[in-house]
Amino acid sequence: MTDNNFNKLGNQFQQSLIKSIIEDPKYGDQIIEVLDSKYFDNSSFKYIVQIIKEHTETYRKIPNYVTIKQKISEDTSSNPLAGKLHTDTIREIENLEEVTLGATYVKDTAMNFCKQQNLVKTLKKVDVIVNNGEFQNYEKIQEMIVEAMQVGTSDDDIVDISDDLESALEKDTRTPIATGISGLDELLRGGLGHGELGMVIAPTGVGKSTILTKFANTAVNLGFKVVQIFFEDRESEIRKKHYTIWSGKPSGWQTESQENKDYVLSKVREVTTSPNFGQLKLIKMESDRTTVGEIRRKLRKLESQGFSPDLLIIDYIDCVSSDRGVFGEEWKGEGSVIRAVESMCSELNLAVWTASQGNRNSISADVVNIDDMGGSIKKAQSAHVIISIAKSLEQKENKTANVTLVKSRIGRDGVNFANCKFDNEYLEIDVTEQETLLGHQTRRKEEGTKRAAEIYKRTHGIQ
Repeated sequence: MTDNNFNKLGNQFQQSLIKSIIEDPKYGDQIIEVLDSKYFDNSSFKYIVQIIKEHTETYRKIPNYVTIKQKISEDTSSNPLAGKLHTDTIREIENLEEVTLGATYVKDTAMNFCKQQNLVKTLKKVDVIVNNGEFQNYEKIQEMIVEAMQVGTSDDDIVDISDDLESALEKDTRTPIATGISGLDELLRGGLGHGELGMVIAPTGVGKSTILTKFANTAVNLGFKVVQIFFEDRESEIRKKHYTIWSGKPSGWQTESQENKDYVLSKVREVTTSPNFGQLKLIKMESDRTTVGEIRRKLRKLESQGFSPDLLIIDYIDCVSSDRGVFGEEWKGEGSVIRAVESMCSELNLAVWTASQGNRNSISADVVNIDDMGGSIKKAQSAHVIISIAKSLEQKENKTANVTLVKSRIGRDGVNFANCKFDNEYLEIDVTEQETLLGHQTRRKEEGTKRAAEIYKRTHGIQ
């Protein structure tokens, strides 16, 4: 960008930026003080941005689409052609869906550009002071530069601990969404809450889709609105997993005869027509080509149709690609994907469960830990809750697993449920007895010592 505007970034970038400002007021409040309408190369874009700036300065609030349209109508009452042009532009921005640029990329690029332009303006003023030989104004110059560097930085998250002392002791308004696994829900204080991100780590073939489907099924049975996004399974397979939970019959059995089909359908209809049943939307998306921006647009589309989800299931996060830059380069890696999911989780006030593939070490691990996660460790840093699943060949045969609450910002963690029931065929998971990870390691050590002693006795003929 050699010019001092967004011209070279194109119309779609500018539309996406205006959309981000309107739909993400927190971001809008940050950028609006450094954003100049002249940075846009389209007369309608300039006009709309000016409306947003003036409204924000007057009312200390980013206007919504309705307010902007009303302002356009008032300003152009004597010029209907201009009114139509500006109204069509804001509608196009509002309905913008197919955006090739990542929302996070647009926000960051625009913010950096605006901050840079503001700094350039300040440096020009500094240059005048220096050229005039006003050496006694060194501290003034320093203050000007510091102030310019701070522009565009939000202070909404700064709280004085001595203010509103009682608020921290008020009753928790968190609304947890149960997982359906009682021992786990107890440790999570009822389940995963809105605005919280949960992750499951497990090696391939252990049961990531099983436990995520269990979470989705439990939530919809409790009356919540759920979106389940999947990449590798077919839609019919996901449907039959849910049918298994509702009917108690495995997927293979469901299609063996017409009698079986009728039985399953009667059970499914019985559940889905109950008054307390929520809503569940299944979305099949393309692996390694879907971005968080595209997922967000799917959710926004559902919102526009009156469906605001409480819980989002992403099966699984490793299939999501990072947003790409203007020229198609990979913007960042896996860390940016999970941070974008965390941002979406907060922005849309969603509870989000996803999963990540374990690395080679996780295949033979007795307990899968964070360092057994495949790819970037940053995926673990953003999650509020991390659950891991480990299975030996014997456990697979016996339909059991070691389920571990590895991390929890909600409450107690480091808890292992050893040899708990984990039946992928019937989607039944039951965790009862629990132990700490230290206790688990101690028990395993004691078992190893006991086995070694038994072997020694047998080889030496000791009774």
